[in-house]
Amino acid sequence: MSARLPALSQPRWPGPLLLVLLLLEAAPGPRPGAAFYLPGLAPVNFCEEEKKSDECKAEIELFVNRLDSVESVLPYEYTAFDFCQASEGKRPSENLGQVLFGERIEPSPYKFTFNKEETCKLVCTKTYHTEKAEDKQKLEFLKKSMLLNYQHHWIVDNMPVTWCYDVEDGQRFCNPGFPIGCYITDKGHAKDACVINSEFHERDTFYIFNHVDIKIHYHVVETGSMGARLVAAKLEPKSFKHTHTDKPDCSGPPMDISNKASGEIKIAYTYSVSFHEDKNIRWASRWDYILESMPHTHIQWFSIMNSLVIVLFLSGMVAMIMLRTLHKDIARYNQMDSTEDAQEEFGWKLVHGDIFRPPRKGMLLSVFLGSGTQILIMTFVTLFFACLGFLSPANRGALMTCAVVLWVLLGTPAGYVAARFYKSFGGEKWKTNVLLTSFLCPGIVFADFFIMNLILWGEGSSAAIPFGTLVAILALWFCISVPLTFIGAYFGFKKNAIEHPVRTNQIPRQIPEQSFYTKPLPGIIMGGILPFGCIFIQLFFILNSIWSHQMYYMFGFLFLVFIILVITCSEATILLCYFHLCAEDYHWQWRSFLTSGFTAVYFLIYAIHYFFSKLQITGTASTILYFGYTMIMVLIFFLFTGTIGFFACFWFVTKIYSVVKVD
Repeated sequence: MSARLPALSQPRWPGPLLLVLLLLEAAPGPRPGAAFYLPGLAPVNFCEEEKKSDECKAEIELFVNRLDSVESVLPYEYTAFDFCQASEGKRPSENLGQVLFGERIEPSPYKFTFNKEETCKLVCTKTYHTEKAEDKQKLEFLKKSMLLNYQHHWIVDNMPVTWCYDVEDGQRFCNPGFPIGCYITDKGHAKDACVINSEFHERDTFYIFNHVDIKIHYHVVETGSMGARLVAAKLEPKSFKHTHTDKPDCSGPPMDISNKASGEIKIAYTYSVSFHEDKNIRWASRWDYILESMPHTHIQWFSIMNSLVIVLFLSGMVAMIMLRTLHKDIARYNQMDSTEDAQEEFGWKLVHGDIFRPPRKGMLLSVFLGSGTQILIMTFVTLFFACLGFLSPANRGALMTCAVVLWVLLGTPAGYVAARFYKSFGGEKWKTNVLLTSFLCPGIVFADFFIMNLILWGEGSSAAIPFGTLVAILALWFCISVPLTFIGAYFGFKKNAIEHPVRTNQIPRQIPEQSFYTKPLPGIIMGGILPFGCIFIQLFFILNSIWSHQMYYMFGFLFLVFIILVITCSEATILLCYFHLCAEDYHWQWRSFLTSGFTAVYFLIYAIHYFFSKLQITGTASTILYFGYTMIMVLIFFLFTGTIGFFACFWFVTKIYSVVKVD
């Protein structure tokens, strides 16, 4: 078998390296239970059958996760396929994040005993009679999933079982999944994994990987009495047409299923398992070999440094222009003695009597600001925890669970901010305001999510959220988030309106004719380019992790990019706001929100480009799902960036008008 392969796609395993655990493992002193471990991430010790005890297990369980594909957005549960099923076994409980991401972990019929090697052991035999409608349907589903390159995801001791192979540039790539099988087209072209074996050559034929060679690597604990810890589980998928299915010998030609096959088809599933001691890998760093083999890692370092340099350069320029020009303006305005000089003056001081005039549609703006504040704090806290290593790859679904729980608990700041600004805009319909803050943006997201869920449900996908979970999400929203929003709004309305440094005139000032560049639309379109420029590289990796099932673990970089995004949105908005004020246009509230919020439109354009240029997604349902979920991300991003822009501009306007003398 030749093992050169183009880099196939990889499944998602979100999370950074286990920095905390690395420190714990490296630290001197007593071993566990004296050590502190993150919940659910403590090491498990294994030993031979005759030495097993309470501290040390002999049986190694293999769990199976949902199967997914790069060519389809629809994942399926293991039980949806006609594979060997576990007779009994406790299914691990899934957290909210896993359910939302469509992960379904189940026990498998593959059971091993530590250090007991097996060779070509039969798991089960599946027989299909093509004249039977039920059998034909099962076989067709299996063929369709091989055609779309669906991948198994197996888990041993909370570690992905990986398939490692050489890729084109001589590097070794470890894929935390392996295909069900592959297909040779009617023209003899080998699709996907069929390139690994020259024996796969029959035209219009499927080859199923019905045998796996599993190698389990372990590291003996130094204290000796505690047994060993598993540090890697690797497998190699193979295909054998077992002549004697009751006594397989794992030799002979591959297991082929012709597209035109009829009569009886027998598929025997087998496995071999071997154990290898590895003294170099410690338990705490056992994920490293998967993460190190990830493609694009080096590009990412370079790109982010590049992005950082550009953004810092722009920030320097913006800060210099603002500080120097503003300083001169303020000094000049404050030196003026006579009112005659003031008549000849022009620029931002002239609009002081209108700058805090309430905007049109102040209700909607205040609601957007409330929801945006909620998202902003949620993103910051989630990324902060991710950087600390709490949302690790071993702690599946933790990232999504953390984000949802935080969003629910952050109803109070949303209600407070919306109420505070609505009151300062002179609004009096406080009931409408608090209801819209609670239900408008979350309602749009939930409606989109519900429609996507109906499509997934109709397609029978494992990503369809069970009815019970939907009820639980609604309960979190109505019973926790909404009351918290009401509490926040109560305190927001109770406080006095925001004090402005200058009084607002009764008669609105006429805005002079604007040049092309200071008109609202060109300014808004220009404003979004700068923030998008600093995130689009990171966006590529995030979209890859969601749609191409690649691992995302560089949360340190993401946190850095998040900070850069906040700074860039603020600076771009302040700069454009200053130019508009100099042109005597005082309608800054909506414009500041939309200027940085327009970054979301560039995000949408990029997501469309990514869909057509990078993804191989086929089928109407998958396409609708891709764009449905993208719209949720775009809305969240719009509120998030728009809020940053508004707050920056609000701070800037308040600051400059409080230092200038006004009669």
